Amino acid sequence: MSGSFDASSGPPPAPRDLAGLARLLRGLPPSCGPVRLVGIDGHAGSGKSTLAGRLAKALGGAPVLHLDDLADHDALFDWAGRVLDQVIAPFSRGEPARHRIYDWEHRVFDRARTLPPAPVVLVEGVGAGRRALRPHLAHLLWTDLPREEAWARGRRRDGPRLADFWDGWERAENRHFAADPSRPHCDHLVRPCPEGYLVLSGPRGADDDTPLVHRE
Repeated sequence: MSGSFDASSGPPPAPRDLAGLARLLRGLPPSCGPVRLVGIDGHAGSGKSTLAGRLAKALGGAPVLHLDDLADHDALFDWAGRVLDQVIAPFSRGEPARHRIYDWEHRVFDRARTLPPAPVVLVEGVGAGRRALRPHLAHLLWTDLPREEAWARGRRRDGPRLADFWDGWERAENRHFAADPSRPHCDHLVRPCPEGYLVLSGPRGADDDTPLVHRE
């Protein structure tokens, strides 16, 4: 069971920088075998992958599981079983995880990746804090960008060629979060800002905030 999702206590105070956040995560009890699984959730286009990359660096090269690798065109959100079978189950036994990777251009799972049962493993993607995964998470972060702003950023990033895909994605994401919201269960909100990030205690904690500054 998760070390952070303890109803008797809220999450610790917001750290002051990425190094502090890394120390906080390393100090959590393991949540999946020897692994501290840390979810990074938020709307599509909100900057989850960027945050995961910077946090992984602060953690000394922590592995990152990208949930886009386990989804596919026919199962935008119906991938929880793959994560449980291919990642959670082996980690819970202290073994490396090996998951298949979906090629979004050719619409086929054509590769595989091995993830070591490292002390901290980041899981980033829309739905990382979903109901099926929460019991196995040590901590849950939410990239706190408004839905419309995040989607607009994603559309600009992907260009007009993927406009039809985004139309379908937005409907699917709305359905997913209506049925299985993550934000109410997060430990900390992480808001992108010009200076880096602002970290706020999540809905599970008190209304405390601390600037989390990260500069390249």
